[in-house]
Formats: sequence, structure tokens, C-alpha cells
Amino acid sequence: MNTGKHRTLVTGATGFTGGALASKLIHQGHHVVALVRENSNTANLEKLGVKLVIGDISDAAAVTKAAEGVDVIYHIAAVYRTAGHSDEYYHAVNVQGVQNVIDAALANNVARTVHCSTIGVHGDIEEIPSNEESPFNPGDIYQRTKLAGEELFAKAMSNDLPGSIFRPGAIYGPGDMRLLKMFKQIKRGFFPLFGGGLNLYHLSYIDDLTDGIILCGEHPAAIGQRFILCSNEYGTLKALSQTIAEQLQVKTPNFSPPIAPLMWAAKLCEALCKPLGIDPPLHTRRVEFFVKSRAFSNAKARELIGFEPKISTKEGVQKTIAWYQENGYL
Repeated sequence: MNTGKHRTLVTGATGFTGGALASKLIHQGHHVVALVRENSNTANLEKLGVKLVIGDISDAAAVTKAAEGVDVIYHIAAVYRTAGHSDEYYHAVNVQGVQNVIDAALANNVARTVHCSTIGVHGDIEEIPSNEESPFNPGDIYQRTKLAGEELFAKAMSNDLPGSIFRPGAIYGPGDMRLLKMFKQIKRGFFPLFGGGLNLYHLSYIDDLTDGIILCGEHPAAIGQRFILCSNEYGTLKALSQTIAEQLQVKTPNFSPPIAPLMWAAKLCEALCKPLGIDPPLHTRRVEFFVKSRAFSNAKARELIGFEPKISTKEGVQKTIAWYQENGYL
């Protein structure tokens, strides 16, 4: 495909990753269309000059309309582990939404479509580092529906849909709010490392990640491939907490209570709350943050499409802290 200036569609552009991707595409001179839900916060996209199409990813007609005349689709939209959503809603967004994107791409003869999956489809890994061919082992409804969506997309690629799939690690950087709680706890001096924090954790810095996503949408060798897009380094959760503490100039977390009582409490909370339709105050998936390991190789993306992460964990943490402080979060 022509790697000049494109008309691109970004789904999920009001989110952290989709918004950063849309901004980068605009600054590279591309024309960007965003499919956005009614009443969503689109102020940043409007400032960038992004064309907005109102609609939901679960609405096939809206997705097809948004894809009219575009050269590349970057499908980032997904429902994450937010409270109060049924399993059916996860399926509607993370599975049927993918089918809607596939259908829209085919109906509009889109030259390239890129689908965002997650390294979470591998679950708690056994091989260190794992890679694109490592076994799938999704552990919750989010990961199961993301895997189902990825497999739908892979099947479409095998049937000649020109596209690629990427699995990012834990995405962070300026603008991220998911890891803010961890940074706040470390700054306050109380971030318990349940189980010792010896599980491995693999990050994807947002600017490096969006570079990789665009390579998936432009590089000829990306077609038909699945890529893991992570930083060049990974380490234990304990090491990450130490890096954050050092950059915040606070005491390094060293309290390591056992994991078993916390997991027991989480399971009890879920057993009591779910039948009543109440979001449990403690989830097993939150406890698993301290247990499950994530460590991957990005060699395939480096070798096939020239993916080159530039930001180390230390520098990424510095930049993230600076953004939090500038915006009054820390």
C-alpha cells in the first residue's frame, strides 16, 4: 500500500491508547476519523481536527459508515475490566465489535486494518519470555472475549483481509490513569507487595507503542501477522515499584504480606456480591496482579517491521510522574 498520507479510522480514540494514536497520526499529516459514542468527551479530538462520527462499535451500520473512504482502520476500542458490565456486554464490544470492523473493512475495500488484542490472552505465562506462538490461557471475561475477537480477526486475515494484530503489554505513560493508583500508593509510602512482588511485569510505553501500531498499519511485512509490542525490558513488580519510588524520591516499598489471605478474601467478596449484582470491593483479578507473570519477546516485531522501542522503564516512569505532577494527580 501507499505509505504516504492516509485517511485513517481510529476506534477507541477517546481512550488513552486510541487518543495517543490519533494525535500521532494527525501530527504525521494523516487525516483521522474517529468513531465516538454519543456524549463521550471529544474535546481533545476536536482540538486536533479529528473528524467525529457518532456511533458505537457494537452498531454495525455506524462502523461501516465511519469506514467510508478510509485507507487504514486502527481498531483500538474495547471494554476493559470496568465495573457493572455483563458478560454479554463484553461479547458485544470485544467480539461482535471486531466482526463489525471486519465487515466494514471489506465493504469499503479498506487497504489495511489493524486490530488491538492484549498480551493477557496468554494468561499466566510458563515460558519466559513468551512470544506470539506461546499458548493461550485467558483468565477472565475480558481476556476470553479479547481472545475470541483476535481469533475472529485472524480468521478474516486467513481469508485475505489485509491486516495485522498486535498485543500490547501494560500500557503506560503521560495520559495514563490505570497505573496512577500504584504511583499514588508508593508516594504515600504504603504499597504492599503481596507475595513478595516477584512476578514479572512487562510494560509498553505509549509513544513506543503507537510507533509500533503505525508500523502494523504501514509496513508491507506486517500483513497477515500477529505481533507482541512491548518494551525491550521486563522485570519483577518489586523492581518496578523500586524504580517508581526512586523517581518519586520516597522510601522503597518493602512490606510483603502473604498472598493467600488476600486471595481468599477476594474470592469470598465475589461469591457474596455477584449473586446480588453488586460489584465486589475486591476482585480476584486485582489480586492476580501480584501473582501472574508477564514477560515477552518483541523480537518478531523488531525483525519483521523494524519496531524499535526507545524509552527505558526508568525514563518512562520519569515522564509519567512528570505528567501526573503537572496535572495535579501526584
